Amino acid sequence: MATTVDVLAKSKYLSLTTYRKDGSAVATPVWLVRDGDALLITTQGSSGKVKRIRNNSQVLLAPCDARGKLKGDQVLGQASLQDAHQTERTTELVRKRYGLLGWLLTRRGGDDRQGISVTLA
Repeated sequence: MATTVDVLAKSKYLSLTTYRKDGSAVATPVWLVRDGDALLITTQGSSGKVKRIRNNSQVLLAPCDARGKLKGDQVLGQASLQDAHQTERTTELVRKRYGLLGWLLTRRGGDDRQGISVTLA
């Protein structure tokens, strides 16, 4: 029987919902890779989702399409920001999973990459 992490990890896109200081939710479709029980994401370090995770590490996750339309139920998760070494590893895993497009899109932002690790609550 597939676990929730299995279902999320098989999705091509993941809706990552983070929270502003006022408590309002912001959902963003992201690419992901699985690492054991964690789901790894890479983004620009200056992005809003990184700033929001610094203030509130609680997130919601759900499989979605490229535009963010949910394809399953949302589940509660705990996000943490990765250090530079972990971010580099996450970026390489994303490039491997998503091929040429992954490589091209993770080059944007150059040194401003930030890895995010999410575990289910």
